Amino acid sequence: MDEQLQTISDEQKETWNKVAYSWKKWDEFTMNFLRPMGDAIIKALDIKTNDVTLDIASGTGEPAFSIAAIAEGGKVHATDLSEEMLAIAQAYAQERDINNIEFKVADVSNLPFSDNFFDKISCRMGFMFFPDMQLAAKEIFRVCKNGGKMAVSVWAGAENNDWSTTITKVLSKHIEIPRPPVNAPGMFRCAAPGLMKQLFEDAGFKNVNEETIASTVDFETAENYWLNRTEMSEPVVNLLTKASEETRKKIKADLLADCNGRLTYGRLIMNCSALIISAEK
Repeated sequence: MDEQLQTISDEQKETWNKVAYSWKKWDEFTMNFLRPMGDAIIKALDIKTNDVTLDIASGTGEPAFSIAAIAEGGKVHATDLSEEMLAIAQAYAQERDINNIEFKVADVSNLPFSDNFFDKISCRMGFMFFPDMQLAAKEIFRVCKNGGKMAVSVWAGAENNDWSTTITKVLSKHIEIPRPPVNAPGMFRCAAPGLMKQLFEDAGFKNVNEETIASTVDFETAENYWLNRTEMSEPVVNLLTKASEETRKKIKADLLADCNGRLTYGRLIMNCSALIISAEK
């Protein structure tokens, strides 16, 4: 990885370590929110009892824990760039007496495993943040066994992910949001149809399949949505930190008004959509 990409990786590591506590606070909510994507990955991988699986960008532990429950006679290697995230996951594993899982801080662009090591490889909502996606795909191909499978999820288009874009649209009315460079890591970087399919085909995978899954996320109230986004989203936190107290109050008021206008039977239910890409080596 070149110096510029390494700098991005180092900054990401710092960011994820910084928000790890908030992810722990919101863990039950987030795991329920992301469960459809994890379930789709597990279904695509067709996990067997003795499989040795690599889970990349494991965060606080899913879908690694769910895979470990299926592959009782195998082993899951859960990796992440963030030590703080993995510390939370490791504590959960101990609490739940999950013994067939090992945690390792690792960069997807330089995986610390030998060639042809894993039966299955999963990555839920990590790819769009990898500094060098081509290198990541090649590394996944390298450590996957011949005949092995991989499956990843990424966010689909912004237009189908109100849970993420609603607060950004309100922020943009009050704060100038810098436009990121083309192909820079970001939420919807992988959303273009066929982009991920081509990426994995170029890396050497075969039988690459891409499907869309749509779901919803129940924030219950507008206030809950505000708290979730301002505690878990580092870009949102950074933008609000730079704003004056008066501007922050206006942003919150506008957001609550927007969200309260979207309530369904008194609850704030927002849409989300993801792409599931699976393939064989």
